Amino acid sequence: MRIGELAARAGTTTRTLRYYEARGLLPGRRGENGYRTYDEADLKLLRQIRTLQDFGFGLEETRPFLECLRAGHEEGDTCPASIDVYRRKLDELDSLIGELQAVRAKIGVRLATLDGTDPMCELGGRDL
Repeated sequence: MRIGELAARAGTTTRTLRYYEARGLLPGRRGENGYRTYDEADLKLLRQIRTLQDFGFGLEETRPFLECLRAGHEEGDTCPASIDVYRRKLDELDSLIGELQAVRAKIGVRLATLDGTDPMCELGGRDL
């Protein structure tokens, strides 16, 4: 399939596909006519990228998953390198959750110390 068809089937743009190709995430095959050509395997790679990005993974973090698929695995997350990325992402999320819980606790303490609602805050006249 050509780039426009792949973009349409994946719900993305041709510009994004060219960017992924430049980054080495999608193959840069060209037909005799000079047009980029893709197949179902490329669509699977693209869907893997999109799924991981929806989960908050950075573009470079998708690379081990794509390499796993290219190696012939049915799923991109069954290789050791992909599993390592999952572990690092969970550690990162746990750290962020801890930071957010600390901020939440500070806000809770501040809110608990307030004596009623300040009418100026409701009018936008004063910050906490």
